[in-house]
Amino acid sequence: MAFRAARESFEGDLQLALEASSETDFKAVAAVIVDYRGRIRLYQDPDFDTAVQEGIDLAARLKQEESPGPT
Repeated sequence: MAFRAARESFEGDLQLALEASSETDFKAVAAVIVDYRGRIRLYQDPDFDTAVQEGIDLAARLKQEESPGPT
C-alpha cells in the first residue's frame, strides 16, 4: 500500500472513530491507532511517535478532567 493511500485510509478511519467517541472514551481511536501503527510506522516521519504520544497524553488529561472526584 502506498504511503498516501495508507495515510488517507488512516485519516478517514481515525476521523470516523473520533466522531463516534465521547470526550472520555477514546477506545475506538486507540483501536484505529493500534490497527494502523505497523503500516504507518513503515513510512513515518520523525515526529510521528511524538505526535501519537501527545494525542495519548491529551486523551488521558481529558479523561482525568471529566472523571468525578472521590466521594
